[in-house]
Amino acid sequence: MAEKIRVLLVDDHQVVRRGLRTFLEVQDDIEVVGEASDGAAGVAATEELRPDVVLMDVKMPGTDGIEALRRLRELGNPARVLVVTSFTEQRTVVPALRAGAYGYVYKDIDPDALAGAIRSVHAGHVLLQAEVAGALLSQDEQGPGGGSGRGSTLTEREREVLGLIADGRSNREIARALVLSEKTVKTHVSNILMKLDLADRTQAALWAVRHGLTS
Repeated sequence: MAEKIRVLLVDDHQVVRRGLRTFLEVQDDIEVVGEASDGAAGVAATEELRPDVVLMDVKMPGTDGIEALRRLRELGNPARVLVVTSFTEQRTVVPALRAGAYGYVYKDIDPDALAGAIRSVHAGHVLLQAEVAGALLSQDEQGPGGGSGRGSTLTEREREVLGLIADGRSNREIARALVLSEKTVKTHVSNILMKLDLADRTQAALWAVRHGLTS
């Protein structure tokens, strides 16, 4: 049997955490390893429990989800954060993704779709609900990596790799699709991040969505 995906729940509403736990505990491949009620406690629990995936709300008292994301990045914690929230404003979506979230979904997501989102994020994919992608497409093009002119420095192969990153493909899947070695794909990814002045794959995926490189 494959090893279970270890999940941490971070939300200030106990009812929400209980509902998520009740649903996720019936999934054969997912294990809830802990809970936290605010961002600071979520960071501490992530460091202690080392979950694979963290389900993180954005708006919480004290340390909010975006600040918690920043702290986890600073700590170099490898957990992948999936934001699960009721806040749909662009001013919340964009900072969360720039802070390092691997995905952003709303709390009204279908339970089975949420389980699928956890599996997708665990596999290294960037996951956005359609409404979230729409919010990103409507934002202005300012900030690091925002200008489309940077894209002219990419080679055709790098553009292909970037498009597949935006489609949620892992390095292994990109290597298979383009008939390359994983090492070569990693080199292309590093070059893409450097040329576009981006911090990680999530930002690269957002750049590709904004500039029409998705399939």
